[in-house]
Amino acid sequence: MTGGTEPGDENRKWESVSAISQRVHLVLLTAWTVLWFAVVQPHGGFSWHYLRTGGELLYAGSGRADGGLNLYAHHPELQMGPLSFLAAGLFNPFPESVGQFLAAGVMSLLGLLILVVAGRSAAWHLLGTGTNHQRLRQRVLIAGLAFIPMWIEVAVRFGHLDDVLALFFTALAVHALTRGNPAATGVFLALAMDSKPTALAFLPLLLALPRGQRLRAGLWCAALVALAWLPFFLGAPQSLTAAEFTIPNQPASALRWLGVDNPRTPPWDRPAQATVGLALGCVAVWRGRWPAVVLLGANARIALDPSVYTYYTASVLLGTLLWDVIGQRRLVPWWSWIGLITLYGTVFVVPGDAARGLIRLGFVVVSTAYVLLWPVRDRRRRRARSSSGQRGPGEALDAAK
Repeated sequence: MTGGTEPGDENRKWESVSAISQRVHLVLLTAWTVLWFAVVQPHGGFSWHYLRTGGELLYAGSGRADGGLNLYAHHPELQMGPLSFLAAGLFNPFPESVGQFLAAGVMSLLGLLILVVAGRSAAWHLLGTGTNHQRLRQRVLIAGLAFIPMWIEVAVRFGHLDDVLALFFTALAVHALTRGNPAATGVFLALAMDSKPTALAFLPLLLALPRGQRLRAGLWCAALVALAWLPFFLGAPQSLTAAEFTIPNQPASALRWLGVDNPRTPPWDRPAQATVGLALGCVAVWRGRWPAVVLLGANARIALDPSVYTYYTASVLLGTLLWDVIGQRRLVPWWSWIGLITLYGTVFVVPGDAARGLIRLGFVVVSTAYVLLWPVRDRRRRRARSSSGQRGPGEALDAAK
């Protein structure tokens, strides 16, 4: 025997180092989440009462004239999906403050899960390209540090369970897409739309599936959307009027810079948001840049929405996260940090409404042009590896754990 190191010892050493790196990665993101939760939670739950009320009405059923299937007909201000109210109702047996705290904790945890899912999605998408697992993990970490503050904004400060669920299910749909599972892709996209109607803009993800799988995914999606929404429209046809609900057109909205001075939401605005988001998503898929679909759908919303709530930025940050870790190969996920600084940081340092509106519109234009037009290397077809640097699939997958 010699005193040299056996190959098995080298493998075990590498696995040990990888596991330590993985734990550090998750510990850092968890600590970052807990820190933001502790800072924001005492003043959080700004919009939780909408979810709590909707949950009470939905679970009340026919016991209340405005409950059950009559919910949207009598309360058009409740613009969340039925799945969100079903989930919110699970916290109603607790005292309101306790229920809100527990919901905020669960929603914060879903943000961490999104980061794990995004990493695994990237690993599957890049499988066989020789992607460096350590660099991928670092991209997820750096992008996650930008993503978490905005996730806490939507989950804790505002308590918008509908946005949280819609974005969580969208992330799961992306993971199913990278795994080549059409049924799951359609199911998760449907659950996203059942949680928040604005998730309709992410539907072009179905087109990123192989041609022979799209019909199956589309049927699953359509069936679950119909199952969730049709009972309300059939049981109370006046529920359709909820789509006409309007909100004030804020001076800092990008919509103002587009020349729309209506004091409230124009009647064409919501359909335009969906149409533009869907169109941009389809172009992204056609251009071979499907990881940009969520960012483009979110961009359409903030460009055309009359309001400027900061929690809107969470959907943009999910879009930049997916683009940075799946659609690009740079170590530093620039777009996640550009989105955080531009759309969130400027709220505190730029005093003028018109200036903030111009910045929002500028981010939409520049980021949309970049993801659709800027040259992006596609390394999925590059199978050649040097013998010294060759790695098996397990190493790429480990990057996302």
